[in-house]
Amino acid sequence: MHVPDGFINAPVSAAAGLVAAGAVAAGLRGARRELDDRTAPLAGLVAAFVFAVQMLNFPVGAGTSGHLLGGALAAILVGPWTGLLCIAVVLLMQGVLFADGGLTALGVNITIMGGVTVLTAYAVFRGLVKLLPRGRRAVTVASFAAALVSVPASAAAFTLLYALGGTTNVPVGDVLWAMLGVHTLIGLGEAAITTATVGAVIAVRPDLVYGARDLAEPLKLRVDGRLVDAAPAPTAPTPARTGGSARKVWAAGLAASVVLAAFVSFYASADPDGLERVAADYGIDEKAEDHAVADSPLADYGVTGVTDARLSGGLAGTLGVAGTLAVGTGVFWAAARRRAAAAAAQPARPKESA
Repeated sequence: MHVPDGFINAPVSAAAGLVAAGAVAAGLRGARRELDDRTAPLAGLVAAFVFAVQMLNFPVGAGTSGHLLGGALAAILVGPWTGLLCIAVVLLMQGVLFADGGLTALGVNITIMGGVTVLTAYAVFRGLVKLLPRGRRAVTVASFAAALVSVPASAAAFTLLYALGGTTNVPVGDVLWAMLGVHTLIGLGEAAITTATVGAVIAVRPDLVYGARDLAEPLKLRVDGRLVDAAPAPTAPTPARTGGSARKVWAAGLAASVVLAAFVSFYASADPDGLERVAADYGIDEKAEDHAVADSPLADYGVTGVTDARLSGGLAGTLGVAGTLAVGTGVFWAAARRRAAAAAAQPARPKESA
């Protein structure tokens, strides 16, 4: 659903840019509460993984394809504020290096593909987790529903921006129903990918899933006929909680991202995605503008000068994963270090006398 330049007029694009800038600033502040030295590299990996999976367009019927938006996945894995930053980093890399999504529309894309998807998905996720019985099944069910709802919510947000500043005169009602129809189908694919990924991480390291924290039931003891919470017993570190295991998860995730971007992406659907199909069918794209970096060496996810399509796409995908990982990890590491610095700067509280 990458909005190109020319779909939304300049004033509304500028306003969306301000909203996006505010969201990113809030995300940087909020991410300090969600990140530490252990989770910052994993957040960078989530951004790289979202970049890789977004290259895998899947068919949804009638000559239309869809791809992961990733807001729900990122929010559940690393937290809503960090998740918003993940999507912003991905969209920035795609727009600047790969000519995917307009540069003047970058604020529009961050707003609808980042802010709306993340906030909608995490609200649905947290609401369902509180209602469902505690456990891994609650997390996976809530992940599916959150991802499913987030995609048509993003489509509705695009329609709202189109109503405010669309450059063509297509009836807004027609745009809304067309966008909701196709993106509900895409949402099913988003939900399947999100649930499978979250489930895979939970199976290996549930403590690394932000949305699964605090879900374990405390041990109960019966005292005088009543059930009370038992004090947690100290336990020795287990392999599942060591840094080595976290590094294995990181390495496996990076390997999966490279394989998806470098090899599996060659078999992705070539059909236009949901927004492109609706735009072509209804004439929304009549005033679409050429991308400002259309002559980038990596434009359209290929490497200029490499004539073999499979090799060109594979190299571009690998470079995209590496670049997104580097930029994302840098952003999240800086946020984590600022949190550590702020904590160290606070004076220690004096001990109370007995």
